[in-house]
Amino acid sequence: MTQRRLPPAQRREQITRAARSLIVHRGLAAISLRDIAAAAGVSMGTVTYHFTGIDEILGAVVVAESERFYAEVVQAAEAEPDVRVALDTLIDPMFADSPDAEAHWRIWSDYWSAVVRRPGMTEPYAERVRFWEACCTRVIARGVEAGTVRPVDPAEAALKLSAYADGLGAQLAQEAPGLTPAIARAWMAEFVQALLFDR
Repeated sequence: MTQRRLPPAQRREQITRAARSLIVHRGLAAISLRDIAAAAGVSMGTVTYHFTGIDEILGAVVVAESERFYAEVVQAAEAEPDVRVALDTLIDPMFADSPDAEAHWRIWSDYWSAVVRRPGMTEPYAERVRFWEACCTRVIARGVEAGTVRPVDPAEAALKLSAYADGLGAQLAQEAPGLTPAIARAWMAEFVQALLFDR
């Protein structure tokens, strides 16, 4: 297999993109390093040169997905002075009725399943995969300081929001009966109201 020589960062990105596509369409449990190599158009040796195995590739996929999916959203939320609007800005894309949001939750579901079996794999990526949650913390802290939200601990409240959103996302990924993106978004709004704005 003849390969055009790419800088290491670009080759890792190529492999990560191929792995993301396979995870979204087939699920992590159904793919191997050989499948990823074939999808990326590289040799097995190239994959194992850049990654130690499936866990590291999955970590790279989740980091890239987190940064891709939330980058513009986080930037918009940071610039929005109204805390409630900023939180809506952060939450809305997660529960959009779109193939992109559906793919996002499939990737995260596979990641959570892998983490349950191998807890140590989160450590190298912890800060980067908590990109959304960190922004929630900053937004809530602004609201607490301004007195527009209840006097909560911002990091704790952001973790609660993240946990609730992740639970809804996991249920959507599992196609829970009666749950749609619109219903999940409405439940998320109720939770935000109860957690931050009801007095």
